[in-house]
Amino acid sequence: MRQEFFNYQVNTNGQQLYEFTSEIVQWVNKNKFKNGILNLNIQHTSASLIVQENADPDVQTDLVNYFNKLVPMDKSLYIHTTEGKDDMPAHIKSSLTNNQITLSIKNSEIILGTWQGLYLFEHRLDPQIRKILFHFLGD
Repeated sequence: MRQEFFNYQVNTNGQQLYEFTSEIVQWVNKNKFKNGILNLNIQHTSASLIVQENADPDVQTDLVNYFNKLVPMDKSLYIHTTEGKDDMPAHIKSSLTNNQITLSIKNSEIILGTWQGLYLFEHRLDPQIRKILFHFLGD
């Protein structure tokens, strides 16, 4: 049994989905993981992690548009607006999605569906530096 950690950084440039599936695959291959559990944890409260379709970019556009309609950037709706119009909406969006994702690794492969990819979902308008902790437990 072994355990490995890796701090991964994503530089975002506004509200959108940032795929990082290939970076995880590279990390798994580099470390020669065979079987186990990989937990991903974003260390922020205004961005999130999601598993989503990676074949059609329209899905990503529709998700951003849907969440913006669901949680409008209207400062008159919120008390917490310290960092601007996207402040509280970003926190709400991250609470509706995931801050952690756990994946299985079997025979050195991350178990994902055919069209599934791993994304950081940035909810803020301005560029951010986001940190995701990769934590593997297995052999």
